[in-house]
Parts: sequence; C-alpha cells; structure tokens
Amino acid sequence: MRQKLVMFLGLFLTSLPLASIGAFAETHEVQMLNKHPDDKKKRNVFVPAVIKIKPGDTVKFVSGSKGHNTESIKGMIPKGGKPWKSKISRDFEVTFDQPGIYGYRCTPHYTLGMVGIVIVEGDGWDANLGAAKGVKQRGRSKKIFETLWAEVDQIMK
Repeated sequence: MRQKLVMFLGLFLTSLPLASIGAFAETHEVQMLNKHPDDKKKRNVFVPAVIKIKPGDTVKFVSGSKGHNTESIKGMIPKGGKPWKSKISRDFEVTFDQPGIYGYRCTPHYTLGMVGIVIVEGDGWDANLGAAKGVKQRGRSKKIFETLWAEVDQIMK
C-alpha cells in the first residue's frame, strides 16, 4: 500500500507544471550602494544594474548604504506587472510573476543615474521593450539607461 502511495505521489508531482511548484522560485539580491565595489568612480548604483530572472522569482533590494530606495518607473513595467516603491534605507523584496522589462530607480538619486532593469524571462518578455526604451529619462539616467539597454541586448541574444 505504501509503495503504491509513493508511486502515485511521484507520478502526480511529475505531472505538475514546474511553475506551479513554488520550491523552484529563487531570490536574487541587488545591492543599493553609494559606491560600486569594483569601480569607486561609479557612485549611487544598483549592483547588478541589470538582472535576468524567471517568473515567480523575487528580487531583494539590499540597503548596503543608507539613503537609497527602489521604485518602479512609470511606463517601464509590462502590462499586468505591479508597480512598487520602497522606503529609504530599507531592504525590500519584489516578486515578479509577469514576463517583461521592469525599469526602476532610486527616488532621491534618479537624476544622478541610479537606475536598473529587471528582465523577467518567458513568452512575450520583450512585449514592452519598445515602450520601456521610449520612456523619457532625466539627468544622468538617460546616459546610464543607454548603457543598460546595450547590456539587455547582449543578455537576451
């Protein structure tokens, strides 16, 4: 009887789609820092600035330096994606279920270029790519996003 139960459970579990089993979701860390650890000339940065994850994964924004937060940028999240805004100097987690491009910023350091991108893999991941690239950026963020878009192109080849 026990052997039949084990066989049944094994068959049942292998028939489930992987996305429905939460044990496969991962948590990824993005540091919010005053200075880049590998290049002290780069200030007010997210490390890494571009990250690729799977649907259901979580990004934990870690306050490695005081005075930073994370906030999604209007027009830079896919349809069905949820906007977010954290408190200053606090760790914050966001779970991403919808494939697509998510642009984000540090509210106080946005014009200084403290921005980043989360790529959530899956069907239609690039559906909002054109719209996200078309969002008008201010200050140094405009130049930083040009660099980040080139990195997205390399990652998603």
